[in-house]
This record gives sequence, C-alpha cells and structure tokens, in this order.
Amino acid sequence: MIQEERVRVLRPGPPARGRYVLYWMQASVRAEDNHALEYAALRARELGVPLMVYFGLTTTYPEANARSFLFLLEGLRDARDGLRARGLDLVVLDREAPEGALELSREACLVVTDRAYLRHLREWRARLAERAEVPVVQVEGDAVVPVDTASGKQEWAARTLRPKVQRLMERYLVPVEVTPDVTGYTGVTLEVDVSDPEGLVERLGTDTSVGPGAERGGSRAALARLSAFVDEHLGRYDRERNDPNAGVASRLSAYLHYGHLSPLRVALEAHAHPASASFLEELVVRRELSLNFCEFNPLYDRYEGLPRWARETLEKHAADPRPHLYDRATFEASDTHDAAWNAANNEMKRTGRMANYMRIYWGKKVLEWSASPQEAYATLLSLNNKYFLDGRNPNSYTNVAWVFGSHDRPWGERPVYGTVRSASEGGLRRKFDVDAYVRRWT
Repeated sequence: MIQEERVRVLRPGPPARGRYVLYWMQASVRAEDNHALEYAALRARELGVPLMVYFGLTTTYPEANARSFLFLLEGLRDARDGLRARGLDLVVLDREAPEGALELSREACLVVTDRAYLRHLREWRARLAERAEVPVVQVEGDAVVPVDTASGKQEWAARTLRPKVQRLMERYLVPVEVTPDVTGYTGVTLEVDVSDPEGLVERLGTDTSVGPGAERGGSRAALARLSAFVDEHLGRYDRERNDPNAGVASRLSAYLHYGHLSPLRVALEAHAHPASASFLEELVVRRELSLNFCEFNPLYDRYEGLPRWARETLEKHAADPRPHLYDRATFEASDTHDAAWNAANNEMKRTGRMANYMRIYWGKKVLEWSASPQEAYATLLSLNNKYFLDGRNPNSYTNVAWVFGSHDRPWGERPVYGTVRSASEGGLRRKFDVDAYVRRWT
C-alpha cells in the first residue's frame, strides 16, 4: 500500500510514449520495502512497458571517503541482487546523479524518484524536474510518517512533534506490497559493476584517509542486524540503552542513512514487541524530528541555524575562560586530557559509530573546550561527517545542533555554556562503568 501522501508530483503531465518507466534510486538503496520502487513498478505495469532502475554514482559527493563509499557500494551490490531476483536490472552510471537521470529520462514514459531531505539532494531532484520533458514523481519511503503530513513547519522540540506523529502512526504502519508481473528493461549496458565493492573503491580513487568501519553495508547485513536486535536486545533496550558497555544499541542508523533498510520495516518489527516504546520514540519521533529540521530549516548545517536564544547565550559567554582549550587537530587525534572523551573519539574513528550517551558527552565537551562556539560547531561537524557512517544525514546535523541548544530548552546558567545544557564526567559515572569503556577503546 502506497498512501497518496507519500506521492508528490515534481513535474506534471501525461506519460510520454517512451520505452520504459525510469526509477531513479538514490535515497532508498534497497529492493525490499521500497515505496518508490513499487510505485514505479505499478506505473510500468499500468503502461505496459518495462521498468528501468538507475543509480548515479557521484564520485564527487560532498565529504565522501573510502569508508562511506564502501558502505554505499555494498548496499548497491545487495540492491542489484535483490532486483535481479525480481527480473530487474540496476543501472549504475559513474556521473553526477541528476545528469544521468536526465539522460535516461529522454526515452522514458515518466521518472519516479525517492525523497531526500538535505539541501543538495533536494536541488538534484528540482534540477531534474526543471529540465526533464516527461513527468517526474517523488515517492517518500524513508519516513514512517511522511514529513509534510506530520507537520508543515519546523517543530520546536520532540514534545511538539510527538503528538502529531502518534496520531498518524497507525495509518502508515502498513507493509509495502510487492508489485507482481513487472518486466525489467534490458537495453542499457551496465557502466559500473558493483560486484566487488572493495576493488571499486580503489578504482574510484576516493579519499582513503578513513578506512572501513565496523559494519558492512547492504540490505542483507541490515536485515540480519535488525533481527538480532529485536530478538536479543530490544527487551533490555529501555533499561540499558545509556550504558555503552551493555551492547544493546540497535546499530541500525547507518543502514537507515544509506537507505539499505526501511524505517517502516524496523517500526513494524519493533511495534509488535512489548518493550518497544523507548526504541520507537528514537526511531520515529526523534529521527523524524531530524527530517523535519532539515526540511524546514534552510540553515540546518550552519551555526546560524541554531535557535536565537542559544546563540545569544553562547555568545554572551564566548569570552569565558575555558577549563581546557584544544584545536581541531588535537580533538581529531584523541589527545585531550579526558580519557573518556578520547575513548569515545577512538570508537568513532575505528568503527564509524559511537554509543549514543557518549555522543552527547563527546559533543558537549567540544563546545566546552573550543575557543568559541562557532569553532566548536565547525569542529564537530567536520569530525561527524568524516568518521561517522551515519554522518552527513539529517540525524547527524540535528545531533550537532542539539549540542548547541536546538530542540532543547534553557537550563541553569553556567560558564561557557550559558543556559545551554551542559555535560560532565560525573554524569557518565552515574550511568555506567566509565573505566571499562575507556579500557575497551584506548
């Protein structure tokens, strides 16, 4: 079932007399639980033409490196295999994604694409819609509740979005139906073979300063991880999620970021579990708050996009003496005086992830130990986008903004932080065995 609220016409008009329906797969890199894919398949069946699935491998993608490209390519390999099982091909072209879509649209009846929320990805879709000569339709499949349906404005906090999402959840907690009897278009020779992701990363000549993370990409690994989490950890998640030594984290964020896993599939599997409330709060309310933030705040990735009260209080205290002062290179080297902070930074650099509770502490201390809040923001965003597998996505931009007061309220006034929420090592020690965590990542 594809609810009409998920569908947005970017370029109207009747279908052309083309050779195929083109699905430009870019955000939802999977053959399963994919609203845009199934919508495109349905239109192809209605029009009596084959379906072509295309991905544009943009090697100049902002801030991409070998870690992120390998994860992406592992996802493309699995998507290709999943599509082949349905008699469909995945055409991967080595060019900027919207240009490849425009080229292939010239022989299409219409183009279907998935929805993304970051500025440049929205611009890609707008560019295609402006230049294409056939209809362009966008289908949203990477939010449980469609973003514009949940709210038409930037939400102040999770507490303001939560009731809106909860009222709508049941309507959208419906599995995606697979469209039968769809023929794949075979008239395009594959330009990029994604069978060997590691070898392809080397041939692309991308930045190799950051090696692979701990997780392997792709829908197979994603679905296996989801199953293990629900079976083994979800029952303990509410009690132990703030203890990084407990090992109950879902570790699904990167799969959701790259579109290798549908948030709807995760929500459906978790929803049936009696202990799922805390996890669903993070998956749906908190994650979709980040989509709302990037959709409705044009400065979501800039210091100037923070709430006015937060910027004013931070700048009021910008001249306060810092207990410690580090530059970006020292932070990146995990060379601060704080063993817990260094351990968290090491976890990020080695694995591409960080325990959620440590991610809060990590961010807050960069704010406290930088020469200015603007410098702290730039440092956090740089490290976040370089090392995290779920970096460069709405969740990450929102997490960084939260460190500086976004989606939060004023607290008691303190040096450096002003009325922005602070963090302390004592707070960590009240939650879990910090020394054990330090031993693991030092």
